[in-house]
Amino acid sequence: MNKKEHNEGISFRNKISTVDTEGKRVWVLAKKPKGKFYNWRQLVGYFLLAFLFVVPFIKVNGEPLLLFNILERKFVIFGAIFWPQDSYLFALMMLSFMVFIVLFTVVFGRIWCGWACPQTVFMELVFRRIEWLIEGNPTKQRQKAAKGWTIDKILRRALKLGIFWLVSFLVANFLLAFIIGIDEVIKIAKEPISEHFTGFVVILIFTTFFFWLFAWFREQACVVMCPYGRIQGVLLDAKSMTVAYDYLRGEPRKGSTEKDEKEGDCTNCKQCIAVCPTNIDIRNGTQLECVNCTACIDACDATMDKIGKPHGLIRYASEENISKGEKFKFNTRIKAYSAVLLALFTFFIVLLVTRGSIEATILRTPNTLFQKQPDGTISNLYNIKVVNKTRNDIPLKLKLKSPKGEIQMAAGELMVKAKETTESVFFVKLDPKIVNSDYIEITFGVLDGEGVEIQEIETTFVGEGK
Repeated sequence: MNKKEHNEGISFRNKISTVDTEGKRVWVLAKKPKGKFYNWRQLVGYFLLAFLFVVPFIKVNGEPLLLFNILERKFVIFGAIFWPQDSYLFALMMLSFMVFIVLFTVVFGRIWCGWACPQTVFMELVFRRIEWLIEGNPTKQRQKAAKGWTIDKILRRALKLGIFWLVSFLVANFLLAFIIGIDEVIKIAKEPISEHFTGFVVILIFTTFFFWLFAWFREQACVVMCPYGRIQGVLLDAKSMTVAYDYLRGEPRKGSTEKDEKEGDCTNCKQCIAVCPTNIDIRNGTQLECVNCTACIDACDATMDKIGKPHGLIRYASEENISKGEKFKFNTRIKAYSAVLLALFTFFIVLLVTRGSIEATILRTPNTLFQKQPDGTISNLYNIKVVNKTRNDIPLKLKLKSPKGEIQMAAGELMVKAKETTESVFFVKLDPKIVNSDYIEITFGVLDGEGVEIQEIETTFVGEGK
């Protein structure tokens, strides 16, 4: 590498790749990538797009497969309904999810950004393809830009932006389906706008945001706005897996060496830059703008094929692998972190599976004391609150497991409506001989209509003491 290239290699740290020296935006027109990694990324991307557009129509026992209704505080995950009473589960899951993100990034870098992030999937597999179809490949787009505005260019640009708007509107509606359900979205679409004016305005706001994001802001979302891209510099270390350039093998680059130096494998073709969606030179090392999309790997491998060199000049590797001239291996550290990630994922599943479908709370009615009954027994008044998280009405019975006594319901049979909360009151009568102190512990069993115990609850009983 000569002095000029060395200086250029260092200066990239002082600026971002999408802004020139005058502070103006550099519009990125990335070349369409080709190769095995791109093929795999397409499969992942198409699966995620299918997930977005198909899942709202999938129902389990009459409920959506996934629903995140923040307005009504109702969440459905894989057909299981979650209510505000399950908020502790969400808190635990969110904490675990944050730990998952940290560990995943430390080990595997920004694979999420390049393979599964909605911004990347929509930009690369939807909006860029529409752009290429209407305005041509990047070379043709640059040629048209140099000629200025023509009728053909204006018409093509208007068609492209019109389709961008329609796609953004479609995406906004399907995302809304994850909040209020696809049935409600279809119902709103069939009814006059005047009956759902607020909802219509919200849809327009989201549509406008998506249109702005993919038509104009584009890769700046990854470079400027995404918080995950910002914190990766803190999370990554020399052992983290990233898309990396093997400088030991590639340097000195072709055309940059002295006569007595042997050239490296890098031909300086700059195809890795041409396909980069954020316009960086991966040969400068790990950078904030890099989303690990692997486009540069495919481009470099294609060049190596042409000159008869082995693949892997740019590859998945850690900085430690590159500096030591080693291939990437699943070492003990990665295995250990992966085991923790698997444990966290298992924890998610256990929380979902073991969550009770009926949740009852029994508390002694506040500001009440014991009462002496005509038959000589002592009674306490209790409140019971039951949340039915199922889709069926369920009759419930209460059983006093200990000590021996009697339960008298104030409102007769306790019937809990589907997906509702039911409250009632009841008396517990005990023999005064059992109540030998001011407070004693009592245990209830909550039984379903078939007499199967679904929950055990402990509380206190107030007596007159001795």
